[in-house]
Amino acid sequence: MASIKEIYQSDCTAKLIEEFGYKNKMEVPKISKVTLNMGLGEAVHNPKIVDTAAEELTLIAGQRSVVTRAKKSIAGFKLREGMPIGCRVTLRGEKMYDFLSKLINIALPRVRDFRGISPKGFDGAGNYSMGIKEHIIFPEIDYDKIDKIKGLNITITTTAKSDAEGRSLLGGLGMPFRK
Repeated sequence: MASIKEIYQSDCTAKLIEEFGYKNKMEVPKISKVTLNMGLGEAVHNPKIVDTAAEELTLIAGQRSVVTRAKKSIAGFKLREGMPIGCRVTLRGEKMYDFLSKLINIALPRVRDFRGISPKGFDGAGNYSMGIKEHIIFPEIDYDKIDKIKGLNITITTTAKSDAEGRSLLGGLGMPFRK
């Protein structure tokens, strides 16, 4: 199986140059980073859930996750400044390509009733964001050791200037968009 980076260099760049008429190879959009975020609202009542979520996110990403803390207090949510409320990981380079390959080829096909991902997740600048309701679709997570199923946000940041370029880039890499 060819890696995402090899697919990008061999097939995707030529298709993008042909489709958008770039004059220089350096103009072709590429993926700059992938950010994984797990927000845990119930961490206010159960602070230990952040530790397990951080460990699980570390397993999924292959890189140590960082615990995020509340920036300010919100009385209505019983939240105090500095309380741990989630965790995140930013992937670049080879780990980013490995994660994208795992996401596209292994994890997304394991989603229940999967018919493709929504093409509406673009932000206007070529970046794509998606949410996953169950983090157990990743093969590193052991079902027996899970205390609670958690959600996960994935943001793929590209150097594309428009949504059409970003959609074409991700589609060329094998992202299964809904028709």
